[in-house]
Amino acid sequence: MVENAQSIWQTAAILIARLIFTVVFVMAVSFKFMDMGATAGYIAAAGFPFPLFLASCAAILEVLLAIAFLTGALFVPAALAAAVYVIFLGFSFHGPARWAGNQAEFGFFVDHFVFVAGLLFAAVHGPGRVLAVKWASWPDRV
Repeated sequence: MVENAQSIWQTAAILIARLIFTVVFVMAVSFKFMDMGATAGYIAAAGFPFPLFLASCAAILEVLLAIAFLTGALFVPAALAAAVYVIFLGFSFHGPARWAGNQAEFGFFVDHFVFVAGLLFAAVHGPGRVLAVKWASWPDRV
């Protein structure tokens, strides 16, 4: 009985975590689609070339990540790609060069690493056994 209760709790926790990852990336891409120009301006202000192209690439990546987290399809590579993406965002848009002008930027920077920790943990443990598309080339666990 205890083992069954633990299994139910673990399944629920995994599904909630996947839903949180999905919602975060859906929110991010929604803001991009609502005002791609503003996103491009933010990218340009950080010093990157081709800001509209990069904003579009970010939107495509975020849609794909949301789908992967929601369905569990290609979950492990998606979680790893998301971790790299989030680290890149943390350094690019909230890194040490921005801390002197606004101390809140340090908090935003640290938040990215907390999110990365969750993504790496998810990559190790996989999408779970419930409501997850299975791919022969990617196991549930690494």
